Amino acid sequence: MNTRFDAELTGRSQGTDHILVASVLVLAGLGIVTLYTASYNFSQRFMGDGLHLVSRQIMLGSIGLVLFFMASIVKLEYLRKFIKPLVFGVVILCALTLVPGIGVIRNGAARWIGIGSWTYQPSELVKLVLPLYLAHYFDKKKDNIHLLFRGIVPPALITGIFCFLIFLQNNFSTAVFLASNALFLFFIAGIKARYFVSALFMFLPIATILVLQKEHRIRRLLSYIQPDFEPLGASFQVNASIHSISTGGFWGRGIGQRTLNVPEVHSDFIFSSFAAQKGFLGILFFCLLFCVFAVRGYMASLRNESQFNRLLGCGLVTMILSQTLLNIAVTAGALPATGVPLPFFSAGGSSLITTLIMAGLIVNISRSAQKRTVSEEG
Repeated sequence: MNTRFDAELTGRSQGTDHILVASVLVLAGLGIVTLYTASYNFSQRFMGDGLHLVSRQIMLGSIGLVLFFMASIVKLEYLRKFIKPLVFGVVILCALTLVPGIGVIRNGAARWIGIGSWTYQPSELVKLVLPLYLAHYFDKKKDNIHLLFRGIVPPALITGIFCFLIFLQNNFSTAVFLASNALFLFFIAGIKARYFVSALFMFLPIATILVLQKEHRIRRLLSYIQPDFEPLGASFQVNASIHSISTGGFWGRGIGQRTLNVPEVHSDFIFSSFAAQKGFLGILFFCLLFCVFAVRGYMASLRNESQFNRLLGCGLVTMILSQTLLNIAVTAGALPATGVPLPFFSAGGSSLITTLIMAGLIVNISRSAQKRTVSEEG
């Protein structure tokens, strides 16, 4: 009786991890507040309304929260029935970005689909669909996972198609990011080490050639190696970001203090604005939130009996966490500049909505793990 009463009192009878949910909601709210100050000057100058970007982010975030709730309660076994159509549909969407009149080109990159005055970036959806597909495949083919043509080639081919289409969009960094996360799922699914070594020897020369194909990639690499290279060109944004972070000090400059001189600070470099406003203490709080999110997500995933749930949960948590670490490393100058946004923070509905759906699925997986725990205790 006491165990049942405690479970009902804490909400564990419903299987909801309230700490995990709270971390997601706080991150989303903190992202909106940070975007307000980071985007105000840009919106005022180019759109005539200082609240344009943040208002749009709030509206799209509201849609994302509805989808977050739906993803947290949908039956995952039911969802698996639609994985193949999802993969096919997302491949089509990624290909449509390359079609003249449908794809939208910005700064030489064809990453978006135009829908009236709105745009959508299909590569963000790949971050959700690829882990879904790989978790489903490795669970379904777990008896043949060590066979090259029956266990490894099919998921490698699907991953390669996604990465190739995104590379054609002139989005090399996202293609490499997705390939790296896919390799993580291959690893935890139990693929033998010799296949990873073979893939590494194939991938490194190809990646080197692709980097050297585009001038802007070479410039980014040179500016990373030598920060004084083109101080008003390729190095300017990263150097300005580092300076902005350093101005935050220990306590921060305060909420509402707008970050100046960092181009596109509301997008991929929004962390520099957050660090300037909140300082070292704010960065610690930021890291704590993501640690709570990651630890609760990994714990729930690893406790699951279903291999599909375990792989999917670990894949989704790793996708969000690695993207966060990559973005912070770029804004701090620890890695060459990329076009990877900061989850929950960067302006852009494609990223925010997809991240919230992914977080909802992680909560869903956590709920199934909690239900198992409550059942065992009962």
